[in-house]
Amino acid sequence: MNDARIRLRYLDQTINLLFPGPGKARPYTLLPHRLLPRRLVPRAWWHLGGKVMIPSGEGGIETYLREVLGTPVRVVLHVRPARRANRKPLLEVHAPDGPVAFVKIGDTDRARELIANEARTLDLLAGMPLKTVVPPTVLHYGSWRGLSVLALTPLPVRRGPIPESLLVDAIAEIARIPTSRPPWPPPSGPQHLGSPSRGRLFAWHGDFSPWNIARGADERLLVWDWERFGTGVPLGFDAVHHFFHRALRRTDPAAAAMACLAQALPTLAPFGLSAAEARLTAIRYLITLADRHAADGHEPLGPPARWLNPVVDHQEVLV
Repeated sequence: MNDARIRLRYLDQTINLLFPGPGKARPYTLLPHRLLPRRLVPRAWWHLGGKVMIPSGEGGIETYLREVLGTPVRVVLHVRPARRANRKPLLEVHAPDGPVAFVKIGDTDRARELIANEARTLDLLAGMPLKTVVPPTVLHYGSWRGLSVLALTPLPVRRGPIPESLLVDAIAEIARIPTSRPPWPPPSGPQHLGSPSRGRLFAWHGDFSPWNIARGADERLLVWDWERFGTGVPLGFDAVHHFFHRALRRTDPAAAAMACLAQALPTLAPFGLSAAEARLTAIRYLITLADRHAADGHEPLGPPARWLNPVVDHQEVLV
């Protein structure tokens, strides 16, 4: 089954979950088209292609969001990727005068766990005088029909290049976030990261990928998707994660992992790490990412034996 058909099958499940009916059906449109489904939007007169009819009864998610946000709303559904461990329904919520919220729906135990961590993290950040990083604000966090619902302020995304100095400042600010919370996620098994007592431990965003950040109009950095925020990691994990996922756009996982190690010093030197510290941090990050995938029960990069072991096997002296 191809990607589009899997996305559409999950979309049908999402519609049944969020719009249980009964009620008069309203027309929506898949954009850009059914063979490349990315968003399901209320139908306008200029839309091409077939209609997708959705019930509009009082028992649907729009009614719930109208009540908790205090305004009439219409939603746009993101048509989710076919295979992701943390896949969940995502909604853009629009009021008559424009967008008012970005909503995540926890429809599985794993999705609910990640959403709960993001809600806690954003509550923590709301009380901090951040100078460089701009996170979204929690508008509502609750439960509806057994589903977790997290509504966030929509960030004014502007695409374009981000200065390296801004990335470094943002990563450093996140790393210094003080928290009394225990490390999250908790260890899932025997750890191979060396003794954490060798140095000070820090916080990290956990998914500091190019698609989760944008340059703000005030020259600060907009940062969203805080589901993976965690503590108790070496300084620089976010920088290596960012490098690794940029590399994955150009090459395969094994080559990207090798590049992380080869470029560890220039990636981490802005944070004051030596060459040996940088290489050790890169290896620790890659092992942590593999542990995350194992905990999720999903291997988007393939088996670690293919992309991780070639990097780690000859570095025992470091770990």
